[in-house]
Amino acid sequence: MLREALPKIITSTVPGPKAQAIMDRRAASIPNAIKCGYPCVIARGEGAMFEDVDGNIFLDWIGGVGVLNIGYSNPELIEAAKAQCDKYFHAMQNIVVHEGFIELAEKMNEIVPVKGDKKKTMFANSGAEADENAVKIAKSATGRPNIIVFSGAFHGRTVMTMAMTAKKSYSVGMGPFPDGVYRTEFPYLYRKPAGLTDDEAIQYYIDKLEEVFVEATPAEYVAAIVFEPVQGEGGFVPAPIEWVKAVRAICDKYGILMVCDEVQSGWARSGRMFASQYFAEAGCAPDIMTTAKSIAGGLPLSAITASQEIMDKVAPGTIGGTYNGNAVAVAAALKVVEIMKRDDYPGKALAIADKCMAKFNEWKDKYEVVGDVRGVGSMMGVEFVKTKAGKEANADVVNKIVAGAAQKGLLLESAGTYGNVIRFLCPLCVTDAQLDAGLEIFEACIKENI
Repeated sequence: MLREALPKIITSTVPGPKAQAIMDRRAASIPNAIKCGYPCVIARGEGAMFEDVDGNIFLDWIGGVGVLNIGYSNPELIEAAKAQCDKYFHAMQNIVVHEGFIELAEKMNEIVPVKGDKKKTMFANSGAEADENAVKIAKSATGRPNIIVFSGAFHGRTVMTMAMTAKKSYSVGMGPFPDGVYRTEFPYLYRKPAGLTDDEAIQYYIDKLEEVFVEATPAEYVAAIVFEPVQGEGGFVPAPIEWVKAVRAICDKYGILMVCDEVQSGWARSGRMFASQYFAEAGCAPDIMTTAKSIAGGLPLSAITASQEIMDKVAPGTIGGTYNGNAVAVAAALKVVEIMKRDDYPGKALAIADKCMAKFNEWKDKYEVVGDVRGVGSMMGVEFVKTKAGKEANADVVNKIVAGAAQKGLLLESAGTYGNVIRFLCPLCVTDAQLDAGLEIFEACIKENI
C-alpha cells in the first residue's frame, strides 16, 4: 500500500521521461512566474507519500505547504466529499442556506480559541482572502483605518495582503499598495540584537512595537495588530509567549484587535488544534483568528472567527463572496474536524516533533552549518548558516540539500527571509518508518554538501 511505502526512485534520473514530458508541457502553457521547483508529476498520493507518473515514490515533507496535515486522499474524506457531490456541489450563501455551512460554523465557534463567550465564523476560499477579510472586519468593528504587521510576515498575494507581507519578492512591481499598513520587528530570538538575553530581547521587540504609535500611527487609529503565531515564510519563527502577552496587553490598553493568522499553523500542526490555544491557556487569546490550508484536507476553504460582538459590527455587504463555504469543501472540513479530534492529530504532531527535534538538535551539535532548530509542535524549522559564530545565512547549502533530497525521494522546502531555513510540514499521518527514512535522507544530503 502506498500509504505505508518508503521513498523509492526507479528511474535513472528525476524527473523520469514521462514526468519530463509533462513538465515540458507545463512550461509551454503556464506563466513562468508560477514556478515549480521540484522534478515531480504526481499520479496518486496516500498518507504522506505520492507516486509520480514514472513510478517513483516520494515522501512529502511539504504537504502542499501545510494543506495536507491529514494526508493525501484520506478514505473518509473521499467518502464525505462523494456523498455531498451526490446531493449538490454548491449553494450560494446569500441565496440558499445549506446546513453543512451552519454546522461547520458552529464547530468553528466551538473550537477556535478567540476571546468572547459567543462567536461567529465566516468562510472564504484561501488564506489570503481570510487575512484580508480579518482586516476588513477589524476596521469595520473599530472604525479605525490602520493596521500593524511585522518583519518576516507572509499573509498572501492579494493587494492588501501583499502590503502586509514583508518579503518584497512576493510583490515586485505590484504597487501602489493600500495605505495604513505599518511594520515593526518580529521577535526573532535567534537573530536578536547582540548582547541581549532572551528576556531583554523580548522587551526590545515590545518597545519597537510601542514606537510605532509615536513614529508611524497613533494608537487610536490602529484597528488591528496582525501576526502569525509561528511565522511561515519568515522561517518558522515562533512568537514567544511573553511577547504575545505584552501584545495582548497593548491591544487591551488601546482598544486594538489582536489578529492571529493561523493559515499555516492551524489544524493540529502545533500540537494543539490551533497554536492560539497556547495563547488562550496563557490568558492572551486573540480577538480574531484566520485559518485555511488543512481545514478541508485539500479543497479550497478558509475561515475567519471572532466574537459575536466584533462580527455584528461589520457593515452589511462588505464581506462575503460567491464560493465562500462551498458545500463540498464544507463537507470535507466537517470530516477533517471529526477525524482530527477522534484520532488525536495534535498528539500525533507532538510525537513527531519529539522524534524530529531530537535528531535536529543532534545535527545542531554535529554540523557547523546547522545554526538553529526551532518550532512549535510539528511546525519545525532548521536554519542553516555558514558559521555558527557569524550566523551568516546559507541559502546555497539549503538549495543543494533540497535538490539532492528530491533525487533521493524526499521533498523538502526552504523558507526564511534569506532562504536559509528548511521547514517541516509533513502530513501528520506519516509512519515511524517513513519518518526515519526522511531523517536519513535529510542528513545524508547535509553530509554531501558540507
